[in-house]
Amino acid sequence: MPASERSVTIKIREAAWLATFQDLGREQSEALGVPCGGAADQHSASVANILVGNPRNATGVEIMGGRFSFTTGRPLLISVTGAPADVTVNGSKVQMWEPVCVPAKGRVVIANAHGGMRNYLAISGTLVTEHFMGSAAPEARMGFPQQISVGQHLDLITAYAGFEHPYLTQPLFRLPVPVPSFDHPVWSIDIVEGPQTDAAHGIRELLAAREYTVTAKSNHVGLRLDGPVVHPEGLGEIVSHGVPIGAFEIPHGDELIILGRYRTLTAGYPIVAFATKASLPMLGQARPGQRMRFRWVGQEEAVESQHESQRRLSLLESRVQSLFGAIDLPHHSRPVAAQEAA
Repeated sequence: MPASERSVTIKIREAAWLATFQDLGREQSEALGVPCGGAADQHSASVANILVGNPRNATGVEIMGGRFSFTTGRPLLISVTGAPADVTVNGSKVQMWEPVCVPAKGRVVIANAHGGMRNYLAISGTLVTEHFMGSAAPEARMGFPQQISVGQHLDLITAYAGFEHPYLTQPLFRLPVPVPSFDHPVWSIDIVEGPQTDAAHGIRELLAAREYTVTAKSNHVGLRLDGPVVHPEGLGEIVSHGVPIGAFEIPHGDELIILGRYRTLTAGYPIVAFATKASLPMLGQARPGQRMRFRWVGQEEAVESQHESQRRLSLLESRVQSLFGAIDLPHHSRPVAAQEAA
């Protein structure tokens, strides 16, 4: 450990309904039959890490529902993103989507999330945890649950030693943070054509015109939506095969399935659409009862929307690096090349 870094112990006081170690998932694991996994809302997880000077894919904590709280004996630099929630440090409210200084002997509480399903906690430094196939992301089917429990002690390696300035108050910094909106009762999700779109006669018009609702049968494998569907005709047997995140499947029953980051094969179901990459973070926040509508877009618009989201993250990384360098705070993030959108 470099001399400037130190080990910090964080004690978990409340662990929400489910809290897990999380990063952006596994690379190239699907060739071996293991889902990529990773944060359901990759945008929120990435921003949380960027705001504290970490790489986008650093290990953080994904929090679902209830109250999550922890205490620390040393100063920390944290950020909390994702669904709107109440975040306090020693009883005082602090802002989400910003770097937040936690003093020594501080207590942080994250509670009352609404409008979305998940919160993301990033802490400047490296959270020490096991990895499976190069990632800290859970993979319960392979005996790697990564669940965080009440009373657990998390180990953090960090160069952050506290930051105080007489002319700065909360919010600590003004940064160009791309914050998604969770306020709309009906979310709009952009989609592109799938391989069996033409076989499901009328599916384009149906998906564009009707409203769908996320059901309680949804899980980490995919969202199950209640709403009208059209079953493709004349396809015969479809051999199961790998499929991208965000694929729209129509199973034998009258429901719509949108596959998530823990999907495996198609199970032989037809695929009538794909959510664009830029829309995937919102799908990762959808909770039971959430209503949504779909908007067909072309490949060019889908790619450009993904490029724009990546440009915003890169701009934020650049601003954080410049700011932290100017005030001598640790920062380790590096821009990640934009990926093509489906």
